[in-house]
Amino acid sequence: MLTIALSKGRLAEKAVELLEAAGYDCTAAKEKSRRLILEDEKAGLRFIMAKPTDVPTYVEYGAADIGVVGKDTLLEANRQLYEVIDLGFGKCRMCVCGPAELKDKLDLIPNKRVATKYPHIASTYFEQVKKESVEIIKLNGSIELAPLIGLSEVIVDIVESGRTLYENGLDVLETVADISARVVVNRVSMNMKAAEIRPMIAKLKEQVEILNRAEAEQN
Repeated sequence: MLTIALSKGRLAEKAVELLEAAGYDCTAAKEKSRRLILEDEKAGLRFIMAKPTDVPTYVEYGAADIGVVGKDTLLEANRQLYEVIDLGFGKCRMCVCGPAELKDKLDLIPNKRVATKYPHIASTYFEQVKKESVEIIKLNGSIELAPLIGLSEVIVDIVESGRTLYENGLDVLETVADISARVVVNRVSMNMKAAEIRPMIAKLKEQVEILNRAEAEQN
């Protein structure tokens, strides 16, 4: 039996749709229940409904063989996993943002303070990509507030439409990473359950390619 950890909400719904399109019976995962583990012995699937931030942990430690989670969560968690498929949905960007007047002038600010919900992503980007040391300020609420009240010069956060940024006089200064839903696999499970996991990966990739072709034709 394969155990699949799903991020509660829209990502789980889209993942189940894709699995069903690939030929898997996901009736158990669609059950209207408060149970956190949904199992179908006949289908050979067990679903763990988890918070997105917990999915990489469950997969790394083998509580789940497979997980579906956003790339932002994977980058922040920095777990030892196999990332095998970009599912293409849940698209957004992880960006450095700040006052619009800082556009193309970010490198001129010394000793930057960076507010973010994603301290690992932010520190890794500035240290490894920008080759500079910054002060990271961890926040959990409305990150856009930080530069408005002088807590930080810039922020690192997820940007979808950008509307909240622009309404507060902020703009995207640099893109850190493109974000979308990914399939991850436990390293031991990839070998021990290869007969089940590898065909699933192949079928899911095929469905993603079909969706990508359909999207390209529409555009």
